[in-house]
Amino acid sequence: MIVGVSKTGLPGANTLGIALFAAALPAKESTGAMLLLLILGDVMALALYRRHADWKTIVRLAPSVIAGLALGALFLALVGDAWVKRSIGILLIFVVLLTLWRRRGAEVKPGRGSAIAYGSLGGFTTMVANAGGPPMSMYFLASRFSVHTFLGTAAWFFAIINIVKLPISIGLGIITVPTLWIDLMLVVPVLVGAAIGRYVIKKLSQKTFETIVVVLTLVGALYLVF
Repeated sequence: MIVGVSKTGLPGANTLGIALFAAALPAKESTGAMLLLLILGDVMALALYRRHADWKTIVRLAPSVIAGLALGALFLALVGDAWVKRSIGILLIFVVLLTLWRRRGAEVKPGRGSAIAYGSLGGFTTMVANAGGPPMSMYFLASRFSVHTFLGTAAWFFAIINIVKLPISIGLGIITVPTLWIDLMLVVPVLVGAAIGRYVIKKLSQKTFETIVVVLTLVGALYLVF
């Protein structure tokens, strides 16, 4: 349900789902199982928000995200992920604080340097731990998108990224037949969560939405650190 809610209403909430999966399954296996559920959530999000994407932003982010994905795949193949997750969490806390500080000033949208930094971090974190939501939420927040543009851009961005990750994850052996059975049992909860997210988002103001995004991002960062 958390995955569905995060895709259609509360970006960043899926970090709680990551925590639950990591507690129930080995780290890499949980990453593979979560990926398939995220793709299902992406389909639901696209059904609702596909017309609201900012494609210039997605194209601007693409090169750095691809680089981050490649680095993340290398880490998954060669390195244990415990200390990597902590490093990601610390970086996310810094990103949140930087984003909030920048928003106190003039309404200047992120430039090319920000796209490279956020995109690389987003690609790396989504490959290593399916945790690309927090850094990209901060980038979209810094871009001062409306609620629907935020959700539409995130929907297309993560749908594309997660499809790209799928063959990589299969090649790394983190998606297996047992994970497919687990995901099959969780299809209905994801769909229910997507419906709940759609209902919730209709009730939120822009300011409340942005506050929730920041809080959930901080929760995700602290989870990765501890």
